[in-house]
Amino acid sequence: MTTLRFSLAPLIVSRPLGRAVFALSAMLCALPLYAADLPVLKVGDQALQTRGILEASGQLKDLPYKIEWFNFPAAQPLGEALNAGAVDVGGLGDAPLVFALAAGARVRAVAATRSNPQDLAIVVSEHSPLHDTASLKGKRIATTRGSIGHYLALAALKKAGIAPGDVNFVFLAPADAKAALASGSVDAWSVWDPYTALAEARDHDRLIANGVGLSEGLSYQVATERAIADKRVQLADFLRRVAIGQRWALSHPDEVAAMQSRVTGLPTDVLKTVYQRGQVHPVAIDDSVVAAQQRTADTYEAANVIRAHLDVRASFDRSFPLP
Repeated sequence: MTTLRFSLAPLIVSRPLGRAVFALSAMLCALPLYAADLPVLKVGDQALQTRGILEASGQLKDLPYKIEWFNFPAAQPLGEALNAGAVDVGGLGDAPLVFALAAGARVRAVAATRSNPQDLAIVVSEHSPLHDTASLKGKRIATTRGSIGHYLALAALKKAGIAPGDVNFVFLAPADAKAALASGSVDAWSVWDPYTALAEARDHDRLIANGVGLSEGLSYQVATERAIADKRVQLADFLRRVAIGQRWALSHPDEVAAMQSRVTGLPTDVLKTVYQRGQVHPVAIDDSVVAAQQRTADTYEAANVIRAHLDVRASFDRSFPLP
């Protein structure tokens, strides 16, 4: 089995490309080369986290199909790629899934995970005068529109009694948001790991809020309706391997961090922090998950991030059992 690899600069410095087709071509991280007659599953990833876990846990061995990996710096371009049918399946947080569905994406959540939402945070520069969410009133907050960072900011502001219109949201991809915070163009950045951990460790940025008590901590593997119909066997096998890898990673953060560092160029200590505090683990898609997803959709609706009510029940496919 031969794999053709391309060099990949650290994701934190990659620049966004506005359209999914350009994101796919520019941020493609590797294409495995196998026998030409094997079926192909096109998998979207964010910061190579899924691939890092699968490689470190050995779950990419002896695949009976090809995987083409497409890497994205954030959920929005991955959601666009799913909507366009350019990838078959990919990992999205609960808030980005709502955003994609509201945009008309014909996709379904086919597997779920929960994590410790300490991996979501509102970050300020080391010497910023801001120290809590209440101090954000009238300030500029960078985040990616429709992301879990966007959701965290809205939830944190609501808890502090601040209306969304009382702050100035600046919608940027992670690399540009990081640069804007460093230059003082924005006052805060609402973001997720590995960007949060990297900001803490390398830039000594401070966290003034995190997702504990605010975020449901849910993320999903999301597949297109076409892939569910046409690639069910490959999709089921992939989801099984992801769940096994995620369970393995819980007790092997060093190995996962080392593997992902080799693939992404991000520091091993930063990635170890990501896995240790995230505690990502697979969960069954049950009524409690659906209810939590509805709360996320309702929060976006109340903040006018999505324009119409979204009933999330139809956005789940429970036919893929949790191994």
